[in-house]
Amino acid sequence: MRIVVLGYLVRGPLGGLAWHHLQYVLGLARLGHDVHFLEDSDDYPSCYDPRRDVVDANPSYGLGFTAHAFDTLGMPDRWAYFDAHTARWLGPAAPRALEVCAGAELLLNVSGVNPLRPWLAHVPHRVFIDTDPAFTQIRHLTDPAAHALALAHTAFFTFAENIAESTVPDDGIAWQPTRQPIVLDAWPVTPGPPGGRFTTVMQWDSYRARDYGGRRYGMKSDSFAPYFDLPERAGPLFELALGSATAPRELLETKGWLLRDPRPPTRDPWEYQRYIRQSKGEWSVAKQGYVVTNSGWFSERSAAWLASGRPVVTQDTGFSRRLPVGAGLLSFTTPEEALAAIGEVGRNYESHCRNAREIAVACFDARPVLTQLLARSGV
Repeated sequence: MRIVVLGYLVRGPLGGLAWHHLQYVLGLARLGHDVHFLEDSDDYPSCYDPRRDVVDANPSYGLGFTAHAFDTLGMPDRWAYFDAHTARWLGPAAPRALEVCAGAELLLNVSGVNPLRPWLAHVPHRVFIDTDPAFTQIRHLTDPAAHALALAHTAFFTFAENIAESTVPDDGIAWQPTRQPIVLDAWPVTPGPPGGRFTTVMQWDSYRARDYGGRRYGMKSDSFAPYFDLPERAGPLFELALGSATAPRELLETKGWLLRDPRPPTRDPWEYQRYIRQSKGEWSVAKQGYVVTNSGWFSERSAAWLASGRPVVTQDTGFSRRLPVGAGLLSFTTPEEALAAIGEVGRNYESHCRNAREIAVACFDARPVLTQLLARSGV
């Protein structure tokens, strides 16, 4: 099939975020499909430039980032960017972008972050992939324009794998579960450093918490409070590549957390991979909104740690009902459980590294993940 993947690279030129979208493009191409990546500026300033640390309408930095990514992956002519602010298509596929859309049989709107312009409205199969469950549904229930955009799609998937049993607010859309595809041969496995640190890349507050139906749906900042003292109990084992101006950096450092600027480790997709390989494993909390709804959400970032052969110790959102936990992937709901999981990884480190990669192979391999998604898209 000819497939258009709509994503967020030019506007979000960061290594981990890039891989989240690139895995769909690369994975579908490996399955033999004719795949193009298209991105839309939307109608408001949304381009992040990490060099200037600003968000504006200038895509220059992101265009260079995206060109480097696709060139390195061997797909140099497979992307284009529509700049609505200047009404121009940019990128190597710009001259044929409308032709690509006219001939597309399927589009995947990853994270639902692209509008459906007239040239996309007639693609027969239009798939919305929700990667931010609870928050996506609340937006649909409170923002008529967002709801209308969602309803312009023909099939709906969500990273909330427990969607049918969860308390994710019901927006009336028939969501089907899916998960992040990982193109395994793009993630080399190297021996893990037993004396290294547990690391993660995170935003303290990605945006404001949501209140809906008398309930609060919070960010990672809401989930983190019980774990402030973890380094004092487990030792100085933890590094946070921490974004967000609201993060209490001084308090975290006082408690023993090593903090670093998240921009260098995410400078490009391969620097991000190198950062993961330097890690002993990942330790992370989840957005409180994912946890309180028992959504079953699992991070595309954590899937990358697993694929790299690095154990993951992360807060349970209900994913333990769907993924194998206890070896390579360890879940926690309390500080005591987190402490025990960190100790277990330290005692049997090489075994947990092997199991991490095995989970990635069994559960996140792009071939079955994407094949199942296409089969359930009505194509």
